[in-house]
This record gives sequence, C-alpha cells and structure tokens, in this order.
Amino acid sequence: MDNSKKKLLIAIGSTVAAGVLLLAVILGTRGSAGGAVTDSGSAAVVQTGAGAVQGSAGELVASQTGDVTQSADAAVTAGQTPAAGGTGAVDNNSFYAEIKSANSWGESPVFNQLDIRLVNKSGMDVNGWTLAINVGDAKIDSGWSGNYSISGGVLTVTGVDYNNTITSGSNADIGVILSGITGDLSYTLTAGSTTVSGTANNNSNSGNNRTANNNAGNGGNQGNAQTGAALPVPAPTTDDWLHTDGNGIYDKNGKQVWLTGCNWFGYNTGTNTFDGLWACDLNNSIKGIADHGFNLLRVPISAELILQWKNGKAPEANFNQATNSYLVGMNSLEIFDYVVGQCRANGLKIMLDIHSAETNASGHTVNLWYTDKITTADYEAALAWMADRYKNDDTIIAFDLKNEPHGKPNEGTSAAVWNDSTAANNWKYEAERAAAAVLAKNPNVLIMVEGTEIYPKNIATNGDFHSTDSADYYFNWWGGNLRGVADYPVNLGKYNDKLVYSPHDYGPTVYEQPWFSGNYTYDSLMKDCWHDNWFYIHENGTAPLLIGEWGGYMTEPNITWMTYMRQLISKNHLNHTFWCFNANSGDTGGLVKDDFITWDTEKYNFVKEVLWQENGKFVGLDHQIPLGTAGNGITLTDAKGL
Repeated sequence: MDNSKKKLLIAIGSTVAAGVLLLAVILGTRGSAGGAVTDSGSAAVVQTGAGAVQGSAGELVASQTGDVTQSADAAVTAGQTPAAGGTGAVDNNSFYAEIKSANSWGESPVFNQLDIRLVNKSGMDVNGWTLAINVGDAKIDSGWSGNYSISGGVLTVTGVDYNNTITSGSNADIGVILSGITGDLSYTLTAGSTTVSGTANNNSNSGNNRTANNNAGNGGNQGNAQTGAALPVPAPTTDDWLHTDGNGIYDKNGKQVWLTGCNWFGYNTGTNTFDGLWACDLNNSIKGIADHGFNLLRVPISAELILQWKNGKAPEANFNQATNSYLVGMNSLEIFDYVVGQCRANGLKIMLDIHSAETNASGHTVNLWYTDKITTADYEAALAWMADRYKNDDTIIAFDLKNEPHGKPNEGTSAAVWNDSTAANNWKYEAERAAAAVLAKNPNVLIMVEGTEIYPKNIATNGDFHSTDSADYYFNWWGGNLRGVADYPVNLGKYNDKLVYSPHDYGPTVYEQPWFSGNYTYDSLMKDCWHDNWFYIHENGTAPLLIGEWGGYMTEPNITWMTYMRQLISKNHLNHTFWCFNANSGDTGGLVKDDFITWDTEKYNFVKEVLWQENGKFVGLDHQIPLGTAGNGITLTDAKGL
C-alpha cells in the first residue's frame, strides 16, 4: 500500500565536452544516457536533448539517446542582440534548457510538473525563443511564465512579455503541469531570425549549471514594475518567545496565541533562496504575506545548504536581478539574513523546517534525516548552527526538526520508526537528540516534531518494526502518523514546554487514501484518520498541534476534504501553516498565481477564515511591530488572545 505523496525529480541538463552530450537524469539515484553532437558550419541554433519516458507507477525513467545540432560559425541565426559592451554567440554551450520533473502524482492519468530553466550564457541577449518538447499524448493542465500549446504530440512554449527576451547572463524559469505523458521529453530549443556576428563559444558547461556563479540571477521577469530597493529593518528583539501549556501556545505574559501561517519553499531545492524570485519582488512578497494576515512563515531548507553556510561557502542564489536588484552582490546567506530582517519589519515570524538532508527539489522523498552524504551528526550540527546564529532574534521563533520522516515496512532500517530504542532510524529518539542540539544553543524556540508514515498495530509483538507485512501497520501521510506519542511521547526534559507536535494532512488529489472512499464526511475523517493519528494529542491536552502542511486546489475532489480540514482547524484553533505560497507546487497550487505576484483570491478567501483575527484585524506574534504594513494588522500586545 502506498500512502504517500508521490514526488520525484528528474533533472535533465546538457553538457558538451569533447563532442559528447552528457545528460544527468536523477530519479533518487542517477540514471545514464548518451548522445551525439553534430557540428555544422553555419546554422540556426537548434538544441535537442534526451529527456524521459513514462514508466510504471507514474515514474519517469531515462531515455538513452539525444542529439545536439551545434553552430560552430561566427555568424549565427538566432534572434540575438549583443549584450552591452560585449560579443558572443549562441550555441548549445551557451543557450540551453534544463528540464526537471519536480512533482508527480495521481494515477490514470499521472500528472507531472515540469520545471524548466532557459539559460543564456552567450554574451548577448536572445530575443524570441521557442521550446518544443516531445510529450506524446499528454494534455496541458496548467502552465506559468509562458504560452503553451500541444499539437501532434509536441508541447510548444514561447515567451511572454517579461521573458521573451533573455538577457545575457540571465535565465528564464517557466513551468507546466501535464497529464498522461507518453513522449520521451526530448526537446528542441530555437531562437528567432535576427542575424548577428559574434565569436563562437564552444566552452563546455560543467555540472548542472545550478551552483556558484552560474546562478547569478534569472532574466525571467525583466523590467517588472515591482523593482525596488533594499529596505531598512528594525533591530532584533527577544521578547516574543513562546511556550506551551497543555494543548495551547502562550506568550511571555500568559496570553494564548494562534499560529496561522503559510509555507514558501526554495531554500531546499537548489534555488538557494525562495522559489519565485525569478518573477516576484522579495520585499513585496514578504509584505504581501503579512498584509494578507499570515503571522508565521514556514521556510523549508536543506541541512546541506546550512552546512555550506556554516563552512563559509555560501552558494549564490537564483533570482531575477532586475526585479530584485537590491539583492545583487549578496550570497544566499546574506539574502537569508535580509529575509529575516524583512519578516521582522513586517511583524512576521519564521519557523525553520529542515525539509531534506541534501539540497534537492525531491530531497523530501528521502525517508530519513540522513543520507550517504549528510550524516546524523551533520544534520544535528546544521540545526545547532542555525539556533546559535539567530538566538538573539525572536523572528525565528520555531524549528520544525525534520519534514515528513517516512518509510514502509519492507524498507527495513531505511524506514523511519517510532519506539523506545536507540536505533539510528528511530525518529522519536533522534527528535529528542536534535531538539537537544537546538535548545542547547537557544532554549527559547518552539520545537516542532512531525510523525512518521507507519506504526505497528501491536507493539507487544511488533514494537521493533520487524514485520514486513503491511497488514501489521497503521499507515498515514508522510509525517502524519503520531500514534506512537500515546506509547512513547517525546521527552525534552526541562524543555517540554517547548514541544509541539506537527502532523501533515492532504486531500485525495495528492493521494487517494482509504478514508476518502465513498461519501466521506467530517465525522468519518475524524474516526478513520485524524483522531487516532494525531487529534487525540490535542484532545487529551498532551501538547499543542500545528498542522505543518495542508492545502490544495479549489476543485473537487480536493475542496470537500479541505473544507472539513478548515472546519477542524477553526473549531479547535489548531495552529497551522498552509501549503503553500508557491505557484510551482504541482499537486496543490499556491496562494499566488503563475506570475508569483497575483494572489488567488478564491483560495486566499478560503484560508482567511482560519487566520487569527480580532475585531477585523489580523493578529501578529510580535509585541511591538504590527502584522503587515497595510493597517489591517495589530501587535500581540494589542490582542486579547484566544
């Protein structure tokens, strides 16, 4: 039984060196592919690359061939204009596509989200481009930052006003959600018909062009009217720390608070900042989140990125240098510090979420908090370093120790378990160790502990999880199974008043769980899923709950579940962070539309009902700074409390 969110990544990047096309195809482990390069004396730039074919169970598997037609002449027909003060040439080394399948979900048909980056390293501006991808019988569900059409099994994409020209040294990020892909995802990338002179550039591209200075900005929204300047920030404070009592969360004065936030990912994916900054302005986006009444921002991040920061090797971040010009010259850590400052200025608190051990858009599909590359000690060191760095700033008010530990009975020691052992894969044991690492540096932050995927039906006979029979276990969403708390509660010692349990819950568009069969109701969901998996923790007053992820599309079959979840949250004042702000979350959509600027008013108005409000004002978690700058938010000092 597969009761998990289905998300995978395929990164397809092309590199030409010594006449060989290299393709990286990532499916949790690396696949292999080969190809050939054909040099022509003078040609329009035409790049083709091997992609992926549809496999079983909705997975994508590597195809084996691909071809590149490369111009080797100084005269190039490619719709280019020289960059200011420079010359160059467009060829497969300098203008190419990187394609990822960032998400996959559903069955019959399978939906895939393709995240696509067009990279221009040619030394000149590229005016007008067309990307054609072989998708077979696929149908378009939605797309962003481009014009999309399918004919004859080929998906054709052209630019929109803000990315039709890709300036030299910039990238354009686009994306599309397709259902029923049967093509091999081989692609052809062309430019227009303007002829310019330049010098052919046959330098090879190394790696996947997603690290260091290769990521110094995206041109995906050049000239956006949002362009602004760096804004001042108030000094950090230390008077907003929170603690728990029973199933409630309270401020220093004993006032009960309600954490009602949202997620914004990107620090976990390789963007090394928030996804979407290729189109939106950072200042306006943070302000918009606060102005819309969200008082907490859950920030997914990888342990690997934190360790790079810790070691003084902060990678560059991917963002639109025109729209976010005030970030130019900052590395990813400096930008994160700026993010913390802007959240502080808007009365918005942050919850850090170790979303994955390694930096990877599909890193959350890895079961555990450690990998062959990132050890448990590394993971704990990353948490401790962040706790220490921001210990005198209550903007970062909570740590979500690890996103969605999971694993199935047949995965043995690779599956996350919950018991009283000291096994390396025992999440309950490691959560206590990780929390200790954080609290030793900053004893003031809240500690969020998620659940696992499976828990034994009989701990007397299977408490060590030795059975590989699925019938011997209760299943739930990744991170959503907290049945083990009844038998083995997390023990933070003198810091138990910092403990919050944080399950995740989703609807049938993410996965058709057994409890969605038939005409399910609020009561049936409570009986079949919510109560025994985690709601009992709130009901018994054991500890507070924070639903770390919930959300989805405003259509059936999702909206019925989402309405019941909102009812549960509202009735019990459950803390929560809605998934998500991002437009590029394929199986849920976002609070903003494809441009990362325009808010989805229907979805926002739905969520607004469970944002903390008093007398028509949104309530923040800062005692001094009101939530947002629109005049519709108040400080915690001015609030009555729950």
